[in-house]
Amino acid sequence: MYKRILVPVDGSPTSTRGLDEAVRLAKLTGASIRLVHVLDLVTFAAGLESYAVDVFGILRDAGKTILEQMKARVAASGIDVTSYISEPLSGRVCDVVVDQAKRYGADLIVLGTHGRRGVDRLFLGSDAEQILRSAPAPVLLVRSTDAEVPAAATAAAGATGASVRRAASIGA
Repeated sequence: MYKRILVPVDGSPTSTRGLDEAVRLAKLTGASIRLVHVLDLVTFAAGLESYAVDVFGILRDAGKTILEQMKARVAASGIDVTSYISEPLSGRVCDVVVDQAKRYGADLIVLGTHGRRGVDRLFLGSDAEQILRSAPAPVLLVRSTDAEVPAAATAAAGATGASVRRAASIGA
């Protein structure tokens, strides 16, 4: 059965839903969990060249906070937990997750997914799909509820985006 579960987290309700499912599985199997947070600098780099702001520092601090909160959530369930935060320019989100799954020796990857379809998926891509295609272990996709999809997009984009915009205005 599963002994090493890898869970990518970004602080959104969707990724938290995936984490909660991983915790349930870990309790049943006695598995440990490794949390992965990917600093996706590319998402925020466009248009910020003219600002004297440490975007990476802001994203790193936000990522550390997310990992601390998620680690506490897992530890409160009595499950062994470790974490990893990526460095910028270390690859696409899917590549970092797959690499970490290999390094950790994960026998299961659990991730929340927005379940985008059609044009949204075409333009936004799907990290979940890319992880599924190249993962070294089985992948459990935990779909968000319909109510979580708009909230997750707003929360994830709003929280980090607001931090970057606020810092950019200070550095201008």
